[in-house]
Amino acid sequence: MKNKVRQFLYCISVLLFISCGKEKEKQEEMAQFKVPVEYYKLDNGLKVILSQDHTSPTVIVAAYYNIGFRIEPKDRTGFAHLFEHMMFQGSKNLGKMEFIKLVQENGGVLNGSTRFDFTNYFEIVPSNKLETMLWAEADRMRGLDITQDNLSNQQGVVKNEVKVNVLNQPYGGFPWLDMPQYANTNWYNAHNFYGDLKDLDSANLEDVASFFKTYYAPNNAAISVVGDFDVAETKNWIEKYFGNIPSATIPPKPDLSEPEQMEQKEFVKNDSLANKPAIALAYHMPERNTEAYYAMGLLDQILVQGDNSLLTQKLVKEKGYTSNVSGGINYLGNMFNYNGPMIWMYDLTYDPQTKREDILASIDEVMEHVKDSVSQKMIDNAIIKIRSQLYDDIGGTFGLGRADLLCSFALFDDDPQRINTLEEEFRKITPEILKNTIDGYLVKKNRTILTVNPLLANNEKTQ
Repeated sequence: MKNKVRQFLYCISVLLFISCGKEKEKQEEMAQFKVPVEYYKLDNGLKVILSQDHTSPTVIVAAYYNIGFRIEPKDRTGFAHLFEHMMFQGSKNLGKMEFIKLVQENGGVLNGSTRFDFTNYFEIVPSNKLETMLWAEADRMRGLDITQDNLSNQQGVVKNEVKVNVLNQPYGGFPWLDMPQYANTNWYNAHNFYGDLKDLDSANLEDVASFFKTYYAPNNAAISVVGDFDVAETKNWIEKYFGNIPSATIPPKPDLSEPEQMEQKEFVKNDSLANKPAIALAYHMPERNTEAYYAMGLLDQILVQGDNSLLTQKLVKEKGYTSNVSGGINYLGNMFNYNGPMIWMYDLTYDPQTKREDILASIDEVMEHVKDSVSQKMIDNAIIKIRSQLYDDIGGTFGLGRADLLCSFALFDDDPQRINTLEEEFRKITPEILKNTIDGYLVKKNRTILTVNPLLANNEKTQ
């Protein structure tokens, strides 16, 4: 009798174990957020990504062109950014500024931006206005109203933007605009991408027409539609409005490679408008999509992101050198939406009484400590943080972050499904890989230091 009771209890325990295991698997499966992705191309080469989300009656249309600061013409610094402004100056059926008026009068918001490797435009509108937005985006992809009046007007706007945001601003351009020019060697990665005022003035109508014909073609672009829409209906509209736009011959991409940095570089920028010294440190990133690349994403979380990051703990909470440490991979976006050499960077301001050498000594302590303390627990905690940030980006602003990743992965990798494998890639990183990445990249010879020297009249670079 006792044996039968034992057997019965054993069977119950086994069944409970199996049941709990299945429930755990179910919970883990539910926790793995999967973005619906439908990807295809039109005959003219336009990449199309559709991602439904019926949680709100809104829809995003995002148009990304595979042209950014990095490969703008030499002697035309700031041209990619200037052209972003030109895209709002009128097209075949929409006059000057009418695109903006169309979106806003239909209850929507819009914007555009120029980044290292793309220029993007997006509209967030009520779902019933999707067809209107697709028509409008196709209208300006088909052809701009390129006039001297529009060009001269936007040259003035962009020059004023440079003056307001950089030249007449304390810490203007520090470090997001400055550091790439110091840390990089290749002109394409190291020039003033906001634009030299002389270069902006020298742009002419021929430049604008050639740039548009070359880079604003469907075979150099991706369109994503994210939100509450009908797939079949949307496909018909996209074919109707974009399908007959002619493709173009895209020139070969220039060599963007950076030579390996062999010794630490240090620079000082004098800033007559700054009231405190500031310092930024940059390290060249591993090649995109490699093991070391994902490891650097985790190290960014460990060292810089959040109040529990090691640099914040050391420099803010323990030493009191600064009130905040900012940083990340790609200051003009995130670690996923670029396609070329990149730097990981962090920066801080500090009181004049604090010695720069003390700050650097504390930073070196952190870098030594992180290597010695690498563990699986450290990796797991970093994954939690990066997962939280990723899901915030994907779901935030009605799904704008999702549209951004989908277009970026389509343009750069021909694979927007990558959005659903990012967490898996981070989970492949082991303590050994993390240590090897620290040895290979978080070393002084791979580091550039830029210090802002405040309250000086001279605003030139000095070495």
